[in-house]
Amino acid sequence: MGIEVLIINSVLLVGFAVAASAGNFNQDFEITWGNDRAKVLNNGQLLTLSLDKASGSGFRSRNEYLFGKIDMQLKLVPGNSAGTVTAYYLSSLGDTHDEIDFEFLGNLSGEPYTLHTNVFTQGKGNREQQFHLWFDPTKDFHTYSLLWNPQSIIFSVDGTPIREFKNLESKGVPFPKNQAMRIYSSLWDAEDWATRGGLVKTDWTQAPFTASYKGFNAQACVWTSSSGSSCSSKQGQSWFTQSLDSTGQARIQWVQKNYMIYNYCTDTKRFPQGLPPECTLA
Repeated sequence: MGIEVLIINSVLLVGFAVAASAGNFNQDFEITWGNDRAKVLNNGQLLTLSLDKASGSGFRSRNEYLFGKIDMQLKLVPGNSAGTVTAYYLSSLGDTHDEIDFEFLGNLSGEPYTLHTNVFTQGKGNREQQFHLWFDPTKDFHTYSLLWNPQSIIFSVDGTPIREFKNLESKGVPFPKNQAMRIYSSLWDAEDWATRGGLVKTDWTQAPFTASYKGFNAQACVWTSSSGSSCSSKQGQSWFTQSLDSTGQARIQWVQKNYMIYNYCTDTKRFPQGLPPECTLA
């Protein structure tokens, strides 16, 4: 329940949703690089990104958002995907940018993908948590969601929350709340670090590598430079005040107990002067 309940309320958010019911890639996104390696198919209902030795590819949303619940269905590169990274994230621009990341690090055939998450505030990241998934993300489409409201950021997979980054500004921890962000996604070669720290390289005989996208849905506040946020009135937007209930908290604990493989908040060697403050405050 928890996160999934938000989807039911999309009909109430007509004034604030961005083509949420249509989910048309032609209308909602633009190809930013890779030329014909990025393709919009099926009358805007499907988008594919490809990577070969010459280049990867990427796209971004036409709109900028300041808070929202963003859903995207992805089917990741199958087979030997070692060295590849499929990134799906929200980001603003500039040296003090904010960013909320999903990154999918490929692996050898039969070995699990690593789902890498991070949160940047005012240009500073270093808040990585990594997971394995409880399914094969290359066999079918799965929904990856980012809920971003003034209280917290919640990462979810198929409606199951896997991570929460709370607003702890009152404790001195910066939180993304003032910079509008676009949705970005890209498929690119990161063989120097993506798989086992760069020990496993990309096998270009398997190229082109392809990731697929469908089912985009945004219940979100659109930002424009002329009028600011469309969410000046917040009535009816349940996601704007949504937080994890006891079921959601239990699901996060289940995921982190069984599938988390790295947590910056327990890496005392990395932070010899003390863990970041949100690790103890949260």
